[in-house]
Amino acid sequence: MSAGAAVAVPQAAQAPIHARLCGVTRVFEGKLSVHALGPLDLDLARGEFFAVVGPSGCGKTTLMDLIAGLSAPTEGSITFEDKPVEGEVPDGIGAVFQEDASFPWLTVRDNIAFGLRRAGVDAAEIARRVDYVIGFMGLRDFATAYPAQLSGGMRQRVCIARTLVLQPRLILLDEPFGALDQQTRLLMGDELLRLWRETGATILLITHALDEAAMLSDRVGVMSARPGRFIDIITTGWARERDSAIVADPAFGAVTARLWSLLRSESLKAIGAKGA
Repeated sequence: MSAGAAVAVPQAAQAPIHARLCGVTRVFEGKLSVHALGPLDLDLARGEFFAVVGPSGCGKTTLMDLIAGLSAPTEGSITFEDKPVEGEVPDGIGAVFQEDASFPWLTVRDNIAFGLRRAGVDAAEIARRVDYVIGFMGLRDFATAYPAQLSGGMRQRVCIARTLVLQPRLILLDEPFGALDQQTRLLMGDELLRLWRETGATILLITHALDEAAMLSDRVGVMSARPGRFIDIITTGWARERDSAIVADPAFGAVTARLWSLLRSESLKAIGAKGA
């Protein structure tokens, strides 16, 4: 597949298109103009789990910012639920970042309720949603705790819960488990898959971890060195009811090996570019 080619949803996974990127390019202007991303095209099917991997500096986080409406593309268009994304966060999209974004002066319950209160949601509805999400994310015993009293994995659960309580239909995740140890990442991956199945949300995950991408995703988009383009889309073929036990499956090793075979040369290009 050519670097700028459109990425179609596999026939076996046909579903309504939830988000679409057409000819998207991002150039950062300044003393030194940086062509960070594209052109690229992507269709995200409603309810799919899509991961993006690529070498450092290839524009993965830029891609997420564009879909979230946090910045605008230099060229091309982005739509979510057939409506243009034009430089502001659309209703129905939620984002979770790698950095711990919890407020240290608020309890777990108040952290989760923060966005709803800011949006002026009725107090009874806030209580109902927050109670549900606290239970769903296994945080009931920690509802009155402060972030400093929690482990890294628990704090990240709070950040995910704070997004989930807003009931997004598209969840964007930028390295949400990057700071966690391998075992905790696998277990958090299981929680994320459960969340995906039970909410029916579409998920786009940015990650550096090939095993994480391979385990969690229906499809994995592999990006080139900067400017980032999709050089391949790999369909994993996993059942929807998967969990971290899949890492013992020989097919899992084949998927991660294919990802690395694609990424190795692109990573070497990125390293060479940095040293130039």
